[in-house]
Amino acid sequence: MGTSSSRIVNVHEAKTNFSRLIDAAHSGEIIVVAKGGRPWARLVPLEPSSPKRQPGVWSGVITLPPPEVLLEPLPEEELAALDEPLL
Repeated sequence: MGTSSSRIVNVHEAKTNFSRLIDAAHSGEIIVVAKGGRPWARLVPLEPSSPKRQPGVWSGVITLPPPEVLLEPLPEEELAALDEPLL
């Protein structure tokens, strides 16, 4: 997206030019909408969405142990380590 600049518009101008304003917001501009001369709302660009998950990407790359191994109780030393502070 573009650079982040800001401008203030009144409600009437925002209604008249809404399409242009959301395009400007999408390009990185911050649009402040004023009502009665006071800032009231803000149009800002959305954060980029995270990529969609793709099942099976790691298929053949990693191999998990069978469920019975994953569900075995942890050894005593690992259980004790969980109670220790990290820092």
